[in-house]
Amino acid sequence: QVMLVESGGGLVQAGGSLRLSCVVSGRASSNLEMAWFRQAPWKEREFVAAIRRSDSTYYADSMRGRFSISRDSAKNTIYLQMNSLKPEDTGVYYCVADSIISIANTKDPDHYDHWGQGTQVTVSS
Repeated sequence: QVMLVESGGGLVQAGGSLRLSCVVSGRASSNLEMAWFRQAPWKEREFVAAIRRSDSTYYADSMRGRFSISRDSAKNTIYLQMNSLKPEDTGVYYCVADSIISIANTKDPDHYDHWGQGTQVTVSS
């Protein structure tokens, strides 16, 4: 059973930074396709970033250059470093994982079986 536990969210001013962590248990993160999604109030889930088993990374266009996803296999943890935060980055951020995700489905939340409980990120203007 794969379990994901996120942490690192909080309240930050626009222009600030946060680093989210996702601790994986039940399986090595290096054997999982992993990603971050977010959901703002009254909006659908939105792809943020992904890191595949191959260590290839993918980003949503609006996050590229500001956000960085990485993996620490020794700690079985993935991270999302978020810089230059904007009020529109506010939302609940979810860590997700699955054993097999095609590249074409990397940005589709419906293809990930395992979800964390989420961590709230609030960016004030």
